[in-house]
Amino acid sequence: MTLLDVSQLDAGYGDLQVLSDINLHVESDEYVTIVGPNGAGKSTAMKAVFGIADRLGGNITFDGTDISDLPPESVIHKGLSYVPQTANIFPSLTVAENLRLGAYILDDIPEERRQAVFDRFPILAERLDQKAGTMSGGQQQMLAMGCALMLDPDLLLLDEPSAGLAPDLVTEMFDRVDAVNEAGTAILMVEQNAKEALRRCDRGYVLAQGENRYEGSGNELLNDEEVRRQFLGG
Repeated sequence: MTLLDVSQLDAGYGDLQVLSDINLHVESDEYVTIVGPNGAGKSTAMKAVFGIADRLGGNITFDGTDISDLPPESVIHKGLSYVPQTANIFPSLTVAENLRLGAYILDDIPEERRQAVFDRFPILAERLDQKAGTMSGGQQQMLAMGCALMLDPDLLLLDEPSAGLAPDLVTEMFDRVDAVNEAGTAILMVEQNAKEALRRCDRGYVLAQGENRYEGSGNELLNDEEVRRQFLGG
């Protein structure tokens, strides 16, 4: 079943159009990655889905409902959560306080919801009283994902989850994303580490200059000579 359907999307910021006629979709429980060069519009596509970037044309449907013009505070109620690349935690607050804010739309947070997050990210259960800003970069990224998962979303939007991480932490971060998807949450991820992302995902999209260039399974894109030459460094 199609969970997210983006059709002929034009998007940008004010009068600046970044995306032109973008089409993509995510099936239930699927893991989809968007790759491409810097400035391709990858993050703008993610922000347009979540209602942060301006939609200038086209349609965005989630679980059969048109969300094209919904603001983020309404989109999140539909079953989408978003982890931006930067400024994705509150550094002066504790881990526990960050997680509580991740579920801010709930009057009461079921204990099983918190436990599900701890099962995926055990370090968070060990650091509940620690200020988030004193954690390592990898731990902060886990916290950001944990906050987004507090609402048990149907689709998790991840913008460059490996950005800024030490090389030895990148594989661990991808493993965490894999585990979230294997537990039943669909993933739409923008990622700079294109080869590793395509190795792990079900399907991928290659964007360039704000337009769709290639689409296929992760393996198909990895083995496509033109994709490798133009976008993956050969």
